[in-house]
Amino acid sequence: MSERPDVFPPDISTSTPAPADLSSLAPGQLLARGVGRCLSAMGFAPLMEFTPERGRRVDVMALGPKGQVWIVECKSSLADFRSDTKWQGYLPWCDQFFWAVDTDFPQEVLPPDTGLILADAWDAHILRHGPISPLAGARRKALTLRFAQNAALRLQRLHDPVAGAV
Repeated sequence: MSERPDVFPPDISTSTPAPADLSSLAPGQLLARGVGRCLSAMGFAPLMEFTPERGRRVDVMALGPKGQVWIVECKSSLADFRSDTKWQGYLPWCDQFFWAVDTDFPQEVLPPDTGLILADAWDAHILRHGPISPLAGARRKALTLRFAQNAALRLQRLHDPVAGAV
């Protein structure tokens, strides 16, 4: 079989990614981008828009270097925060929960017993950690497996956009 370089893209780990078009991202996605950069620099592996179980989609889930699981919900406005009625349902799916907001967000409305991250599209800074509530071993294992499978499938789709559609 002959090699077809037009079919197989270069290895993603060695290719230079195209610059991101930030104008196509919603405000919450811009915050998630900065959060992802910050967490990556801390040794975490972030995954945006992850579904830990049916009906629950978190903005950012990150797997830490010691296996810790963090969830970050990105809120671009007070209205966005006030309309979020599902966030407490995310708590059983992580060891720590954080809000990510920008500098204009009124931080005093956020629950004080949750983590807080100040973010923009380029970076983020953790202002406070929330309480640590370790996941049960069985849930951690199942969640880590789901996380890994999801991340691997996303990478596969970068190499082969029609993968899984067959």
